[in-house]
Amino acid sequence: MANLTMSVTEFTLMGFSDIWEQQVLHAVLFLLIYLTALVDNFLIVLLTTLDQHLHSPMHFFLRTLSLLDICFISVTVPKAIIQSLTQNSSISFLGCVAQVFLVVSFACAELALLTVMSYDRYVAICQPLHYQVIMKKAHCEQMVFASWLSGIISGFLNTSVTFSLPFCRSNFVHQFFCEIPSLLKLSCSEKYLAEIGAIIVTTSLGIICFISILVSYKQIFSTVMRIPSVKSRSKAFSTCIPHLVVVTVFLNTGSIAYLKPVSESPSVCDLMVSVFYTVVPPTLNPIIYSLKNKDMKAAFSKMLKRLSSYIMTRKTTTKTHTVPSDKHEATSVNSNRLPAI
Repeated sequence: MANLTMSVTEFTLMGFSDIWEQQVLHAVLFLLIYLTALVDNFLIVLLTTLDQHLHSPMHFFLRTLSLLDICFISVTVPKAIIQSLTQNSSISFLGCVAQVFLVVSFACAELALLTVMSYDRYVAICQPLHYQVIMKKAHCEQMVFASWLSGIISGFLNTSVTFSLPFCRSNFVHQFFCEIPSLLKLSCSEKYLAEIGAIIVTTSLGIICFISILVSYKQIFSTVMRIPSVKSRSKAFSTCIPHLVVVTVFLNTGSIAYLKPVSESPSVCDLMVSVFYTVVPPTLNPIIYSLKNKDMKAAFSKMLKRLSSYIMTRKTTTKTHTVPSDKHEATSVNSNRLPAI
């Protein structure tokens, strides 16, 4: 048994298909999604950093979420694109360990950060007079640090539990990245014990975050419904609904991926569920927040105006510098044509 375990030096990621045309299609789709996620998230980071009006706690959390989404999607998608184009689907044992650790860490950190963002909305709507005191910069930084730390701890525990098991059945992982449920199928130990250990570690943080989000939104909705002004009520809902959509998609797909029973036969549904919690949220988050957030749209419009103004100024400056040089050349030519005295 020990020799079989030591012989597993790499895993083979089966991905979506072994047909070349379909692999190219998956690579192109993933590349478009990845570029969209990178551009949108970098844009939010840029806007919330440069615009002074976007230095509120909410936008600080949005900037952190965008940075987290960039890291999250970069763990799985680039590797999947390269594998589809090169038809080299192998990943080293240590590479698989690193991928599991990073995926779980970023996923748990994002869930914790979404919980912090729901608390931010709760304070803003339910305790607006105390918002500046409760959500001051130091407190926001501490909550973000706690989110990252909880993700790292969860990633370390999950990775330790998973790779402490002996792998002796096969090295074929029926996923486009190293995912814990798919790796558990390859273990030759008692699978139900491995499942219980991994599920307890993975879901403990999720349950705490889910309950916290439910409590926050219960208070938010009860407060919003008491607001007499329809305009103020719609404004409050417009800041909460997008966040609730993101949390719902992320929690549902992640829960299905990790809490469903481990089946022996690979399923297309398993692949799609994994896409929905690893690829869709990092792509969907900036689109939802940028389309619904008026301050973000105003900052983007302002940045475009500044950019166009800068380009026009550069063109004008270039023309101004070009004209005198032409005149100087003309003067030199005319002076050369003057008769000598």
